[in-house]
Amino acid sequence: MKTSEVGRIDLNDAQATIDFLNSRIDRIVQDPQARSKFKRAIKEGNSSKYDPRCLPVNPVGSLPGKKIAFLGSSITIGAGAFNTSFVDGLEAKDKIIPYESAVSGTTLAGNEKDTYLQRLRDELTIKNTEFDLFICQLSTNDGRKGKSVGKITKNTQAEGFDQNTTFGAIEYICQYVQRHWKCPLVFFTCLRDPDNQEYRALMDGLYQLQDKWHFYIIDLWGNQKLRRATANDPLAMVDDAHPTREGYVKLWLPIFEEKLNNILKN
Repeated sequence: MKTSEVGRIDLNDAQATIDFLNSRIDRIVQDPQARSKFKRAIKEGNSSKYDPRCLPVNPVGSLPGKKIAFLGSSITIGAGAFNTSFVDGLEAKDKIIPYESAVSGTTLAGNEKDTYLQRLRDELTIKNTEFDLFICQLSTNDGRKGKSVGKITKNTQAEGFDQNTTFGAIEYICQYVQRHWKCPLVFFTCLRDPDNQEYRALMDGLYQLQDKWHFYIIDLWGNQKLRRATANDPLAMVDDAHPTREGYVKLWLPIFEEKLNNILKN
């Protein structure tokens, strides 16, 4: 399942998609200079020449043929890139077999329709597939939707997590993946404004949870090289969180290729 606001329009109609994303920028970006920059990125950064689905096959190491689950929201979808993302690049270039469940605007915490936990159980589990790797996006939506961060449980606690909190949901995902697939688990963080204190708190908690659950982290939030490259490329992002096709292909995909290949080699 792959659903975003952009998914409600015809993605084959490039101008309609650009108009939709431009209208979103008009709503959320106040500074005229920033608005102009993002609108240019929407058009030029999403040129067909950057479509990750059209990358030439050049598989890296351990990736070809691996069945990989992806659980996330708009950044996993590629909501700023005509619903294409690094996942499509890994499929086209590195020949992974992706099982993607991503819905724009959804949260880790909670059991409402389309939350991470609901889709974990109702979409990814019923596929009856043995995954080689499970990848989860650290949601950028929990804070703005009023979800409580919650508490990290003791190392001895292996169940009974508060699924209505973000940390409780992360712990639930950890134990669920361990019990159902026994495969490596990866959380990846997202580029947000470095002054975003809510996301910083989630990051701090994620590293504490790593000590308990021993999952991997692909930390884009803390990747200063990526931040510098993004700042120097005006076509890489359509806002402070969502990459364009160019951003995914040039900046994000090489990071995921390197990190995932190293994880799968271990």
